[in-house]
Amino acid sequence: MDIRTRRLLEAPLMPTLARLALPNVLVMLVQSSIGLIETYFVAGLGTDALAGMALVFPLLMLVQMVSAGGMGGGILSAVSRSLGAGRQAEAGLLAWHAVALAVGLGLATSVLALGLGPFLYGLMGGTGASLAAASAYSGVVFSGAVLLWLFNALSAVIRGTGNMVLPALVMCVGAVVLIPLSPALIFGWGPFPRLGIAGGGYAVVAYYAAGSAVFAAYLWSGRGVLRPQPSIPRLTWAPSREILRIGALSALSAATTNVTIIAVTGFVGAAGPGAVAGYGTGARLEYLLVPLVFGLGSPVAAIVGTALGAGAVGRARQAAWTGALVAGLLTEVIGLAAAWHPTAWLGLFGQDPQFLTTGSLYLRIVGPFYGLFGFGLALYFAGQGAGRVGWPLVASILRMAVSLGGAWLALAFGFGLPGIFAALASGLVAMGVVNAAAYARGSTIPLPSPTEQPGLGAPIGSGSGEAPGRDHLHSVQTGTVR
Repeated sequence: MDIRTRRLLEAPLMPTLARLALPNVLVMLVQSSIGLIETYFVAGLGTDALAGMALVFPLLMLVQMVSAGGMGGGILSAVSRSLGAGRQAEAGLLAWHAVALAVGLGLATSVLALGLGPFLYGLMGGTGASLAAASAYSGVVFSGAVLLWLFNALSAVIRGTGNMVLPALVMCVGAVVLIPLSPALIFGWGPFPRLGIAGGGYAVVAYYAAGSAVFAAYLWSGRGVLRPQPSIPRLTWAPSREILRIGALSALSAATTNVTIIAVTGFVGAAGPGAVAGYGTGARLEYLLVPLVFGLGSPVAAIVGTALGAGAVGRARQAAWTGALVAGLLTEVIGLAAAWHPTAWLGLFGQDPQFLTTGSLYLRIVGPFYGLFGFGLALYFAGQGAGRVGWPLVASILRMAVSLGGAWLALAFGFGLPGIFAALASGLVAMGVVNAAAYARGSTIPLPSPTEQPGLGAPIGSGSGEAPGRDHLHSVQTGTVR
């Protein structure tokens, strides 16, 4: 067994989780800051441009979260479980199938987003200059959707081997280049043309292209844990099914967050561009929590998948519980700080009175419940590693139903924006509680056997460890694990 895989199974849990999570969390924050800095520069073009970006951002984050946290989670889970069971050749084959899925889904994303995007932005409240800005930015970004999907798929393959450093390094270096490139293209600095809001889109596409090239070069150089063959193999349904079995359900779960924000943006849009910009900028803080928890959740998923592949159920549960508590504490601190002083965040992007009023109202009502969102989201990533995402999907759908149903009722009975935002907070509570209950019952990660050593599971290679591992992997392959 490769030394990196063995560390996931045997090294002390907290130091291992910290070692894997710290670079991942750092890079997720860096990647999120790219979007925030781009928003800061776009704000210099005026409120209409800022509102246009707020219209596109939920759709862009939908694709980002589905490709990275959804389908990427399926890729990571399949690779880590194959390596945990000692099936290196199968793990290498999964890399090629991940590429094929990324290309197909990326092309489908471009067709749908370019064809339906302007219509959707209009439904969300975009009119006149704000709709024109949204269409310009969207047209550039989604033309390069294949590159976004490839970037996240290849990154997931590498993270599935337990290597969190390389994706972190690529994203950090990319940010150093992207941050000055974006305003240069927006405002026409130096030799660059002034492209307005579309310039930010061109910078993002260039970032994904360069990152995908680096990831591919590393994987096919033979220097990592995987050894995918250099030429395209015969692609079969079984490896793709193993990715899609987890990835498709995870993608649906990831989509619920964005569908909720897109729909609520439409509710808020009736109050005008300032209200859309205020809610959209406030909701960006919630989006910032997703990559933060993703940075912690990816190593949790890798440890859980590898441990269950080897039959170490107790270690898998301990990793999930630890990651969820840390994620809940971090996100709750951020939410309480935002609720206490919302203008510290909103003031970075504008001073329009309606913008500040709407954004502050959202953060004061929803911010205190961010901790439950982080806790539930971390358990969702643990479920990906386990190959059981049924209950996390139920929790996400329930969150969407509570949020949107409550928002509709708030408008119907005249409670306005405070009622809408209270419904969003109730949805976060529902998501956290359902995920916690599923974990406690053993529905997300199986309960350990009475003879298993707490936290670590059966010794690797022992009789008690091998049998559960084979049973689990067989159930994964036959689709009986939910």
